[in-house]
Formats: sequence, structure tokens, C-alpha cells
Amino acid sequence: MHRISLVVATKDRPDDLRRLLDSLRRQTVAVDEIIVVDASEKSVNSVVAEFPELAIRCMKHWPPSAAAQRNAGILACDPSATLIGFSDDDTTFEPQAFENMLNFWKGAAPDILGAAFNICNYPGRGNSVLKHSVLAERIGLYSARAGAVSQSGWHTIIGKIATTQFVDWLPSGAVLFRREVFDKNLFDVFFESNSYLEDLDLSYTISRMGRLAVVANAGFSHFPSQSGRVSPRQFGRYEVRNRLYFVRKHHLSLARCYLGLAIRLAMSVGSGLARRDASLFNRALGNIEEMMKGNGVPLKSVTAGSFS
Repeated sequence: MHRISLVVATKDRPDDLRRLLDSLRRQTVAVDEIIVVDASEKSVNSVVAEFPELAIRCMKHWPPSAAAQRNAGILACDPSATLIGFSDDDTTFEPQAFENMLNFWKGAAPDILGAAFNICNYPGRGNSVLKHSVLAERIGLYSARAGAVSQSGWHTIIGKIATTQFVDWLPSGAVLFRREVFDKNLFDVFFESNSYLEDLDLSYTISRMGRLAVVANAGFSHFPSQSGRVSPRQFGRYEVRNRLYFVRKHHLSLARCYLGLAIRLAMSVGSGLARRDASLFNRALGNIEEMMKGNGVPLKSVTAGSFS
């Protein structure tokens, strides 16, 4: 029998949180524990109080950081939990999602360490000829396989799948891991200031220890909130900074990573010109600013014992 603790990091999104909790209330199998880690200016306690039938604990966390909030939630989970998971506050789950997910875990081999829910409303991104070319695959720049991590450090989106499959990484928006993986692994403190690629880093680390899956019949939907987003220019900086950190940490190819970043920069400029979209130019400007800073990004990793 598995027991689930679900960590929800939130900040100033009461309506999104309410919608998520309503979907959890409608589950055919109840989640054993929901830990809401709140960094909102105005407490979400009143929203949580609307769902007395759910086993919710709400804890305040400051300053806001998706990675740091999730780390705090992990450390606060009930000791009886065998599966610890994460949900973004702007998601909802299909009514049988947790029942189907638990059915997967009942038959899961011991080396399966994590499993993500399957996104039902994936918007699609269009197929880039360059990304899915034989050349990109051969030089380790990008892979045509969903959920892959290439030598360049670039990962492929998983999207909606038809059958359960195994992958190299898992997004943190709707996912469960075996509790024991957190005995020595938390979200890296490097990502606490800007939580971009923090899920790639953590799940890729776990994938070196065992297998990761996406469960086809455990569905959820993501409704990206506009609240709490950084500017395109700032995102452009994070895009470079965090990717380079990930590549160095996992001993991947810096040369391939820089090639991928150069292509990403060119794509932003080209799309900005075609669409007359200033946000894409600002994203490219952020890329350039961060690349000009050089390679001096320090490496530091977090463990359960060092988190505070």
C-alpha cells in the first residue's frame, strides 16, 4: 500500500489553487496528504478552508521560490508517505488520475523511482526541422525521442503520450517519486533564486539511479498562469545561466551546449523579426548578456542534510 504526500508550491494564485484543490477533491482515490507551501502576499488559508474533506497542511515560506518551497514541503512530509510528489498550482487532475497512478505503482519494479502524470491539454509546439534532424541527433545536440536529454544538455518535451513510456527526465508540474530518493536528493539550491530547469536537474539526477516513467492513463491539464512570470529579458538570462550550470554539473558537452544556445538565440531573433515581437528580442538580449559574462558559474549541490 502506497501513501502519497503531494507538495504544492504557490504564490498569489488563489483562483488557480482553488481549481487544483477542487480537482483533488473529485479524485476517485484520495491523496493522503497535501502540503501547500505558500509564498503569497495574502495567505491562501481561506482557500484551503474551503476544502475540509482534503487532508491539507498549509505552511508559509519566504522568500518565494518554487525550488525552495518544494524542498521545504519535502522535509515536512508525513514520515508514513511512500511517494512524494509535486503539483503546480495552475494544474488540474482528471478524476481517476491518482487511482490509475497508484495502480501503476502497485506493479512497478523497484528500480522505477519516479512517474509523471500525462498532460491532456498539451498545446503542441510545432516540429522544428533542425531539432528533429538526423544531424542534430548524431552530434548530440537534440533528440527526436520524447523525454530525452542530449549531450548538449538540451532536453526534449514529453507532451501527451498514448502509451506509458520511460524517459530521461520528468517535469515537476505533476509527478510522484519514491520517498527514498529524497534521502540524498533535493532541488539544487542553485535554482532557488530562479526556478528554471530545476525539475530537469533533479529528475535527471534521479534517472542515473533508476528508471523514470510517464503514465498514459493518469491525466492532468495545465493552465499556465500569467501571475509570477519574469520578464522576457530576465528569462533569456536564466535560459543561458541555468543551462550552462546543468551541463557542467552533469559533465555533459559545453561545446554542444553553446551551439544549442547560439541556435536558440538565432531562432528568437528570427521569430522576433517575423512576428514583430519585442518580447523575443528582449529574450535574445538576455541570452547575449548572460553569454558575455563567461563561464564562471559556481557549482553547488544540495543534500537533505544541508538544506535549511
